[in-house]
Amino acid sequence: MANSFKVKTFDGSSTAGSTAMTLYTCPASTETTVIGLTIANISTSQILVDVTFENSDGDNVYIVKQAPIPVGGTLVPIGGEQKLVLEASDIIKVTSDTANSADSTLSILEIT
Repeated sequence: MANSFKVKTFDGSSTAGSTAMTLYTCPASTETTVIGLTIANISTSQILVDVTFENSDGDNVYIVKQAPIPVGGTLVPIGGEQKLVLEASDIIKVTSDTANSADSTLSILEIT
């Protein structure tokens, strides 16, 4: 098995409000450990964000729901002592209530 550290980013400066941004989809024949997820507020007002985990088994859940991020602030819903394991076809999505407002960075370890 090969291990590969990667970073995935999503520039939220041209995204409609309340639109789910697919940050990462775990590839086929791959297991992924999410090491960290950072969401930065790039707008001029407070935003509310959701982070969802869409499981390939159909159990879609929130990691955070309507978490406030102040102007110039950052939310770290995954990191530190918490990790998240993804299997093939699992998806991580970020949704902001405000258009053009949230940049996302995902640090992962892919195991193929």
